[in-house]
Amino acid sequence: MLLGGIYYLKPAIDAAHKLGCYVITCDNVPTNIAHQWSDEYINASIIDKEQILQIAKEKQIDGILSYAVDPGVTTAAYVAEQLGLPNVGPYKSVEILQNKALFRQFLTDNGFNVPKAKGYSTIEDALVDADSWEYPVIVKPVDAAGSKGVTRVSKIEELKPALEIAYQASLGAKEIIIEEFIELQGYQSGSDSFSIDGKMVFITFDDQHFDKHSPNPYTPADHTWPSTMPQKAQKYLATEIQRLISLLGMRTSLYNIEARIGKNGKPYIMELSPRAGGNRLSEILRIATGQDIITASVKAALGEPVSISEASFDGYWADIILHTPKSGILMGIELNKCIRPFVKEMALYKQIGQQVDGFKAANEALGSLFLRFDTREKMEQIITNLQNYITIDIA
Repeated sequence: MLLGGIYYLKPAIDAAHKLGCYVITCDNVPTNIAHQWSDEYINASIIDKEQILQIAKEKQIDGILSYAVDPGVTTAAYVAEQLGLPNVGPYKSVEILQNKALFRQFLTDNGFNVPKAKGYSTIEDALVDADSWEYPVIVKPVDAAGSKGVTRVSKIEELKPALEIAYQASLGAKEIIIEEFIELQGYQSGSDSFSIDGKMVFITFDDQHFDKHSPNPYTPADHTWPSTMPQKAQKYLATEIQRLISLLGMRTSLYNIEARIGKNGKPYIMELSPRAGGNRLSEILRIATGQDIITASVKAALGEPVSISEASFDGYWADIILHTPKSGILMGIELNKCIRPFVKEMALYKQIGQQVDGFKAANEALGSLFLRFDTREKMEQIITNLQNYITIDIA
C-alpha cells in the first residue's frame, strides 16, 4: 500500500510493479494522478491512522510506504508497527522526526547543534512569547512539508499574520513552531540518503537554489550536485546523522535530509524525514549515482534484502523545478536550443491549457528538468541564467 496519489509516487509504483506487487494507492483525493497507475485506489484520509490500519487489515497488505508524501509517514509507521510489517523505525521515533517541535527538542536533549525553538498549540500562546524572541525568526507548522506555511518574520508586528498562516497550514497536529533564524553560509542542502539496518550507507548533500521572485522565497527552485559544502562540514553532518538515527533506532529507510551551515560556522541538521524528498530527488540521484534507492525503499517496505553503495556522482547534475511566479493558464514551456544538449530527462506535472498557481509551495511545481554537465562552471552558468534558457508562457 502506497499512501498518497501525487505525481512523485510514479517511480515507487513502477518499482513495485517490476517486483511483481499488486499496488494499492490510498488518499482522499480521487483525482490525484498516481491512482491511474496503481492497481487499486481506496478513498481514505492518510492522516487517519486507525482508518488506514483497518483498510490495511482488510486488504492483508505485505508492506506500506509513504513515498515522497510527508503527511502519510507517521501513519505508515503506525500501521507497520501495529501489523508487525517491516518498518523504517519505531513509530515513536518517526513521530519525533515528523513533528518539528518534538524534533527540535530531541536534538536539544541529545547535544546536537540546533536553533532555539518552541512549539505552540495556539496562536494566543505564541503571542505571549512575542517579546522573548530575537528577530528575525522562522514561523512554520510542525507537521507540514514542501515549505507550506513557512514565513520569515523580521519584526514583532509581522508575527501574528505569520502564525495564522502556519496554523492554517498545519495538518492533523494544528501546532506551530517559532525558531531562531540561522543565517546561512553558502547553500542549504536538502537531498536524499539511505540507511540499511541502522547504518547510513548512502549520504548525499546538494545545493538548494531559490527564486527570489516566487511568492514563497523559501521553496527550493533548483537542486545541484555534488554540493559545494566544505568536506569538513559534510563529514561532521554525516557523523551526526548517523548518531541521530542510531539514537532513534531507525532501520532500513530512504530519508530526505535538510542541513545548513550557519554564519556562526556550525553545521545544523534542520530536518530528517524517513521518506523520499519531493522534486523527484531520488529519481535524479538514481541516474546521477547509479544507486536505485527507490527500488531499495520498496523492497525494504516488503522486508526484502537491499544493497546500496556509497554515493559517487557521474558529472555535475541539476534538478530544475519548472515553476511560475504568477497564477494563470499554462500556455507552453519552451527550452532554448543551447540548454537541450544537457537535458537528460523532462517531466511535466501540469497540462498545457491547465490553470496553474504561483510557486508558493513544492506542490505547485509545473514539472522538472534533469540536466547533466561535465563541469561545475558550465552548470553554474546555466543555473544562474535560467531565464535565458527556459520560457514559461502563462496567460
